Amino acid sequence: MKNSQRFFTSESVTEGHPDKVADQISDAILDAILERDPNCRVACETLVLTGMIHVCGQISTDSYVDMNKVIRQTVQKIGYLDATAGMDAITCGICLSIDEQSPDIAMGVDKALEVKQGEMVNDSVESLGAGDQGMMFGYACNETPELMPLPITLAHRLVQMLSAVRKNNDLPYLRPDGKSQVTVEYAGEKPVRVDAIVLSAQHQPEVPLDVIRQDVIERVIRLVIPEELFDKKTKIYVNPTGRFVIGGPLSDTGLTGRKIIVDTYGGMGRHGGGAFSGKDPTKVDRSASYMARYVAKNIVAAGLADRCEIAISYAIGVAHPMHVAVDTFGTEKIDPEKIAKLVKEHFDMRPGAIIRDLKLRRPIYLPLAAYGHFGRPELDLPWERINKADVLRKAAGINNNDYASVK
Repeated sequence: MKNSQRFFTSESVTEGHPDKVADQISDAILDAILERDPNCRVACETLVLTGMIHVCGQISTDSYVDMNKVIRQTVQKIGYLDATAGMDAITCGICLSIDEQSPDIAMGVDKALEVKQGEMVNDSVESLGAGDQGMMFGYACNETPELMPLPITLAHRLVQMLSAVRKNNDLPYLRPDGKSQVTVEYAGEKPVRVDAIVLSAQHQPEVPLDVIRQDVIERVIRLVIPEELFDKKTKIYVNPTGRFVIGGPLSDTGLTGRKIIVDTYGGMGRHGGGAFSGKDPTKVDRSASYMARYVAKNIVAAGLADRCEIAISYAIGVAHPMHVAVDTFGTEKIDPEKIAKLVKEHFDMRPGAIIRDLKLRRPIYLPLAAYGHFGRPELDLPWERINKADVLRKAAGINNNDYASVK
């Protein structure tokens, strides 16, 4: 089975995709509020459609943010300056419907059940309870330097490059919307080649399809996909419908949280169901998913396993997780029970501790709202650091010489 052939496909979308426009607006509002009030509570949802943006949710803060200005600046930065291209940032309608966070929820978040029962000290870390129930997952594998699955990594890079050549005017006829899809062939657990690439790029109406296809292949695909992953059987599809002029919110409704698999691991790792964008870090949908990735990545970086998935479950208003599970899919280099014990000893998964250790009460979220929340070396994200790898390796009894063989 180790050398069995299999294929895996992941997709990504550009920042101009309507769902990603919604995610970016939600996170832009969150960042603007966090900049003024690090202790805010934000649950912000956005709906975008032809000529209209609806923002609703629950926000509790002592600060003031001009949300209309934040929204228009965000849409303008994405590149929607003309209604015919998908949306006009200056003239589009904006509707705001914002309430305060429910006092019933706030009561459980502000003071965890363990504090009320005298089981924990009432301080800034100990006192926070989980903002909701649910299960969150984190994943890492040694397929790429970022310890991410190769299919989603390549899919993200394609749409990032697609946006880059639009913004720097290398391909000025491109418009903001776009999608990618990459199918990778595996021999056992090792990626060996790219089997298929699909890249759809929104464009101005007068540009011929053959020009678009040649430009996108030469200036995007060939610059992103490593040459050794191509072969004569690799299939490339650029704008397979033949035309992609109408895009963005003009062609499709966008909604916050509708691209959660794009946000995470492209389907390679499981997802608990909760979205990230527009949520402050007391919401464990977001913060615990970041912590789970941090734990999984450090386990793989330490050489304790080739693949690792962490699952954390919470009850609303309770600080300690209900359960933490570690799955290394048979790739572990030491006893799996020992890995689980190391996780418990070296990572504090209470919401307040996660916020403290990953420094989450900062305006860092808007750049994450497109191109993934994980495997982003250009952003220096706290949950992407492998500063616990040496500690885990030493605690596992693996020295540097042993690590060379383990890795």
